[in-house]
Amino acid sequence: MRILIADDESIIRLGIKAMLNEMGHEVLAASNGREALQMAQRHQPDLAILDIKMPYTDGLQAARALARAHPLPILLLTAFSEQDLIEEAADLPIQGYLIKPIKQEELAAAIAIAARRFADTSSLQQRADKLEDELVTRKLIDRAKGKLMAAGLTEDEAYQTIQQRARTNRQSMRQVAQSILQQ
Repeated sequence: MRILIADDESIIRLGIKAMLNEMGHEVLAASNGREALQMAQRHQPDLAILDIKMPYTDGLQAARALARAHPLPILLLTAFSEQDLIEEAADLPIQGYLIKPIKQEELAAAIAIAARRFADTSSLQQRADKLEDELVTRKLIDRAKGKLMAAGLTEDEAYQTIQQRARTNRQSMRQVAQSILQQ
């Protein structure tokens, strides 16, 4: 994987980079959140590990921005186990929270779980989006059928009319329904 790490402490950053390299990952290293966001935009990483407390843009802000601009699995890293930070992190679309110092085994496990949870969540979101789109399409077709039925067609004839226009015009039934509703 191509993994972006951001930590303002160079010794921590180098240690994590060495662990990730040893695991076979390509590593992009940033010294603050702003630099991490720029690197993410340029290099499209597969996963990000962000220290919570960094100058310019902290890890929480960077996680929020990454989730919007370039959704990917995110692990937050901190030397603090403060409850308010944990609660703020829990409200973000992140996949894990690691407390320094971290061991290579913990890091490997956290990466594997984060990648899997992110993939599962993304798959569910795509399915939900597809179902939402199908529902909207079905509602449009039903409204278009209603308009055609008001003009004297039966429900079957209205549906067949929409299908036929879709085939003839090489459009989706949704597009045909929208054009009927706009007339």
